[in-house]
Amino acid sequence: MTYAEEDFLQLSGLQHFAFCRRQWALIHIEQQWRENLRTVEGDLFHRRAHDEQARERRGDVLILRGLSVVSLTLGISGKCDVVEFRADPGGVPIRGEEGLWLPFPIEYKRGAPKAHQADELQLCAQAMCLEEMLCCRIPEGALFYGETRRRTLVPFSKELRETVRGMLEEMHQLYRRGYTPKVRRSKSCSACSLQELCLPALMKERDVDAYLRQAMEVES
Repeated sequence: MTYAEEDFLQLSGLQHFAFCRRQWALIHIEQQWRENLRTVEGDLFHRRAHDEQARERRGDVLILRGLSVVSLTLGISGKCDVVEFRADPGGVPIRGEEGLWLPFPIEYKRGAPKAHQADELQLCAQAMCLEEMLCCRIPEGALFYGETRRRTLVPFSKELRETVRGMLEEMHQLYRRGYTPKVRRSKSCSACSLQELCLPALMKERDVDAYLRQAMEVES
């Protein structure tokens, strides 16, 4: 199966979905958003990585930033923070460069490694897009965390790839339905930038759009 361009979802939404399906739906279906300190710091951290004009060469490593990627089979598009192309006889040709190069995607995160797999899933999806675009196989990538200032190696296992595909299929189904999942309260709710929009203590039965419509009707 392949997706039409108008049906593409944002690749970055996979991280939101893995963290909280409701958060993803509020952002990507209901178009709700609210900044907090974490989101602002994260945005600034990513801007430093996303210098699309930068093309850096370090020996046998070519570094590209803000590289746009897409997958027709997954139905997603987005950008990679950094992709290191390493000279490798099993790699692929790159325009303007001699030899063959194997991509190694790197995603930058403001905080520290997490207990859940949201970051790993987003990185794996980037690799799967690159594989489809470049007709190659990417075995691993890395997450760079701002707090630890070091890379965490991420192998792109069969299980991780299957989880990416399964989640994206579910995301497409929910998006087509325009459905926002109900609240499932957790410890993560207190750190979510959408807490005041999600209203986890109140929205067990109602969606945010209905709540906001009612609030506006009362005010008018």
